[in-house]
Amino acid sequence: MKDQLRALRGWRQVLVGMVMLAGGGWGCLGASAEDLPVIHNPDASGALPKLELLWLGQSALRLTTPGGKVILIDPFITQNPKTPEKYKDLDNLGKVDLILVTHAHADHLGDGPALAKKYHVPLIGPAGMNQSLVTLGVLPAELAPGMNKSGTVTPLGPTIHITMVHAEHSSELDWLNPATSQHEIHNGGEPVGYVIELENGFKIYDMGDTGLFSDMKFIGDYYRPDLVVIPIGGNYTMGPVEAAFAMRYWIHARYVLPVHYGTFPALKGTPEEFIKALGPTRTKVLELKPGGTVSF
Repeated sequence: MKDQLRALRGWRQVLVGMVMLAGGGWGCLGASAEDLPVIHNPDASGALPKLELLWLGQSALRLTTPGGKVILIDPFITQNPKTPEKYKDLDNLGKVDLILVTHAHADHLGDGPALAKKYHVPLIGPAGMNQSLVTLGVLPAELAPGMNKSGTVTPLGPTIHITMVHAEHSSELDWLNPATSQHEIHNGGEPVGYVIELENGFKIYDMGDTGLFSDMKFIGDYYRPDLVVIPIGGNYTMGPVEAAFAMRYWIHARYVLPVHYGTFPALKGTPEEFIKALGPTRTKVLELKPGGTVSF
């Protein structure tokens, strides 16, 4: 009888092991949850929902998420020499649900306050910048919510997560005082980047303006972005060689979009130089022209 019980226990262990292997559960063959694929089921049309990205020159982007939300990033548009004329009429941007600004410089803050008031949507930016915008009367407090680095917010609902991360730059706010017609420099807070996780799990790391810093590797390892938006112009930010180093050794994303080049004479870096410095890689470089779009 004891031998029969031992045999039954042995068969039970074999059966449990077979179930674990078939179901991929409980760490089968030493695999962790991170090794298993994430499956996104298609919608009723049979196609996966898409993200559409429109580049408007310099660092200005319009994201249309799989759920139809529209996010503007660094909306330097009407005074941007590279923005197509069509979009300098802000009505042609269509609806806007949220604005993200990486720092207070005019070529990033740009039309952000005007668009926030036009569409009555929040403008998220460095805490010091938003405090100055409210204090100076540029924006009402309800359109300039507070946030800071490492914080995550969900202003568009629980399926879109926006995390503020570090950038290595500056962030002075140059404000034209309407009473004196004189320019004044105010606190613009610290520069930032954003990691944006969309409804379908796709992640975008928009670096903003930045130089190299070693925690780019941490951001890459921890957040695991699918797409990186990276400055390559040089002079005020990384040039092509530094940007290529970051992508080759620190951030192993599937896609990279080079921006912040060619808008002004000082921004001499080019996508061709970036691609050459990057060398053989599995990361696909997206070469957009201002006004061009890409969908994922």
